[in-house]
Amino acid sequence: MTREVPELMDLTEHLFELDVYRSRGGYDAARKALGMSPVAVLAEVRDADLKGRGGAGFPAGVKWGFIPRDGKKPVYLCVNADEGEPGTFKDRWLLTHDPHLLLEGIIITAYAVGAHDGFIYVRGEYEAAALRLDRAIDEARAAGFLGEKIFGTEFGLDLTVFRGAGAYICGEETALLESLEGKRGEPRLKPPFPASVGLFRCPTVINNVETVSNVPRILRDGSEAFRKLGRPGDGGTRLFSVSGAVVKPGLYEVPVGAPLKGLIFEHAGGLPPGRTLKAVIPGGLSAPVLRADEIDLPLDGDSLFRAGSMIGSGAVIVIDDGTSMLDVLGIMTRFYAHESCGHCTPCRIGTSWMHKIVVRLASGNGNMEDIDGIARVASAIKGRTLCPMGDAAALSVLALVTKFRTEFGSRIEECRARNRSW
Repeated sequence: MTREVPELMDLTEHLFELDVYRSRGGYDAARKALGMSPVAVLAEVRDADLKGRGGAGFPAGVKWGFIPRDGKKPVYLCVNADEGEPGTFKDRWLLTHDPHLLLEGIIITAYAVGAHDGFIYVRGEYEAAALRLDRAIDEARAAGFLGEKIFGTEFGLDLTVFRGAGAYICGEETALLESLEGKRGEPRLKPPFPASVGLFRCPTVINNVETVSNVPRILRDGSEAFRKLGRPGDGGTRLFSVSGAVVKPGLYEVPVGAPLKGLIFEHAGGLPPGRTLKAVIPGGLSAPVLRADEIDLPLDGDSLFRAGSMIGSGAVIVIDDGTSMLDVLGIMTRFYAHESCGHCTPCRIGTSWMHKIVVRLASGNGNMEDIDGIARVASAIKGRTLCPMGDAAALSVLALVTKFRTEFGSRIEECRARNRSW
């Protein structure tokens, strides 16, 4: 089963309206869930093997099970829509064109974990998506699907759309919580984890947009049907944002474990005429690059991890033979240097240092010793930062300079020759 998701502008305005969503069975799964016990709903999601779609890949049902049920403190639900990973646009599509699917998933999730207040943290640049989400919430509230006594039950839920300020670090769950509380977006030390000490120091569930949007399907079709769509331990389908050197860039939904090569060459139409594949970044800019001879593998977290990369946010970036990997390295290091929150010295200094070296190389004033220097700096960052962004920067840079060292050598000589000719 493969489904190509239409381009963002191909859908007409009315498609996200409540009546259209309900005509296709919308909110039936939420109504069903609220007729079950919260524990039964949680068990259904846990048995579906739904892994988080935001990058970490932690099982959603297991995460929900960490929430204490002693009633001593309120429980909060936070939906992470701070989609800042370069190459990723799947959550934007869901927010823009299927917001009621997300809202239905939020209702079910909140009921399962005992939350009566939810927050959707939307990336600052996603203003159009946030406005459509606001409208969908108004529609759902007017229909009695949000607020008090949803579907005539005793369960109530209020939702707030919170617009971020465009900081990549706020995609990290604890930095997101800091931002929601009105503080500077910096990661917290863990433990304690958000399930016990989260928003306003209360138990909190944080899930990605795509993760929550899968929940209605699980309640509608059952955990077994969802589990069978994917691979053992990783059920369902995934959305992949495919960009770069392909004939049909766009958003594709395929079963977990579908072949990466098939996604690129069959669904996305392969590379433009005359171009050959050089490399693929399989999970957003933070995922270590794969060479063309390394992509014959399935799209699931375990397989990509064994290959030395990760599924990340599901952003597949295709690189052809006409692209300089020094240019790719420049984009990568510039992004991480700009987006470092500055909390950790290795990340704050190291990412900036790496980018300065790349700038020197591109200007024709460097040599291969600088490539070794970049690798040393990346190694010094790895494992020494408070949040995963430092490791992401280090691992992606290390993979690039290691796998394409020969190309870097020839490219550096070209830059030096150009500089001498000037």
